[in-house]
Amino acid sequence: MSERIQALHALRAFEVASRYGSFTRAAEELALTQGAVSHHIKTLEALFGCDLFERRGPKLALTEHGRLLAQELKVGFKIIENACALLRQDRYGLRLKAPSTLTVRWLLRALDAFKKVDDNCSVQLSSVWMDIDSVDFYSEPYDCAILLANGRFPADIESFKLFDEWLIPVCHPDYMSQAQPDLADLAQCEFLHPSPDRRDWRRWLARMDALDISIDHGQVFDTLDQGISAAQQGLGISVVDLVLASADLGAGRLVTPFKHAVATGDGYYMTWLKASPKARQMHKLRDFLHGQVPPLAYKDIDYLYG
Repeated sequence: MSERIQALHALRAFEVASRYGSFTRAAEELALTQGAVSHHIKTLEALFGCDLFERRGPKLALTEHGRLLAQELKVGFKIIENACALLRQDRYGLRLKAPSTLTVRWLLRALDAFKKVDDNCSVQLSSVWMDIDSVDFYSEPYDCAILLANGRFPADIESFKLFDEWLIPVCHPDYMSQAQPDLADLAQCEFLHPSPDRRDWRRWLARMDALDISIDHGQVFDTLDQGISAAQQGLGISVVDLVLASADLGAGRLVTPFKHAVATGDGYYMTWLKASPKARQMHKLRDFLHGQVPPLAYKDIDYLYG
């Protein structure tokens, strides 16, 4: 056994003995003999050239050198335990963070399908409301995340675009009486804003060269899902992501009165740390989710880039 490994065993024996103040209890936890623990302590004292314990009657007490060493080892072994715990977790499982509307409108169905074809790779999903989609893999408990972003990520982040964001107005089939309404007809509509800053309507109208239409009125929501739900109830006209509204459009719960979808330049990206030990599972999930994106096969819609 190498000297480094021997020293590590000795340090572990010392750390446990320092917690209990007893070689006997340390031996019980480590499944060693009391003599073996004592030998480890003597090895360290010889290595460092100082006493680590002193006898105070029947009790053991740490010396000043021993107290300093125990304090640092407690932190060091905790770091090692945490690192090992990460690998002891379900090595085939992934912890995924995703925005709430994406989860409700597409991701849950996609993950359910994934579970049916690959029960060896479990996904623990956390659906989170985010004003601006973001993740910090160093402080948050996730292996991967799906974010609405422009595709520019830090150098240590791996990313894959699942689909682009295309904005288009939608409403209940009976909401607008005109078969082919003009943009001017929007002035008579109740706007449904899927975000407090009303940016989605502003983006779509800007591409239509129709910023003269006021969007200062209407109902304001926190999520795209709420805007879609309000539109389904005939409460107004909302602007939505074409992919996320595809199920409602296909079922006839929503219609597109204006046949222009506008690309925002953003998209939904699956992201993870390049150094992640779960890269193989990431790739498997990435490829499956990409295959679950519904095709934009609307022949009557014009797709416009900004």
